[in-house]
Amino acid sequence: MPVKYLFASRRLRSIALALLCLLATQAKADAEPAIAVDVRMQGGQVFVDVSFHVRVTPQAAWAVMTDYGHATEFISRLEKSVILSRTDEMLVVSQKGSMGWGPFSVPIETVSEVRLSPYQEIRGRMLSGNMKKNQSTTRLIADADGTRVVYHLESIPEIWIPPLIGRALVEFETRARFRQLVGEILRRKALADAK
Repeated sequence: MPVKYLFASRRLRSIALALLCLLATQAKADAEPAIAVDVRMQGGQVFVDVSFHVRVTPQAAWAVMTDYGHATEFISRLEKSVILSRTDEMLVVSQKGSMGWGPFSVPIETVSEVRLSPYQEIRGRMLSGNMKKNQSTTRLIADADGTRVVYHLESIPEIWIPPLIGRALVEFETRARFRQLVGEILRRKALADAK
């Protein structure tokens, strides 16, 4: 076989393999819910808004989102998550983890009050920790196809975060964390459906 045909054949195989990988990646992305993340940094404050839709009931999503005692099993950057006290409407949760990588890695430790309005809303407010402020609201909105989850966070870190790198870092970490959360919701749904 002439050399030019050999190179052409290898090039076609490489293109075909790249197309197959792209299709496989797209199929996986299509199977996972799209997670919209918006991060704004303003005057030392960090605002994060997240929205996604998952094909489960609010009760199924709620079971994972409030499973603080097992959160380290499905959130990779979370080292500790312990419920310190519990009532029907409120939890006090201690968590320790990190955000970032390499020189941009930041440890995060919080003790938070978590107010529960079952299957509709979760409100978190930091009581102590290594941030100046950290409060969030998560809403679960039922529809015909499942549940839309809308999350809003307002935070003031103790340390200065460079705006461009910091914004990209927070967006990356937030998306990764919510992907893991959605993955656990869908994993538990698949187990329930298999019974």
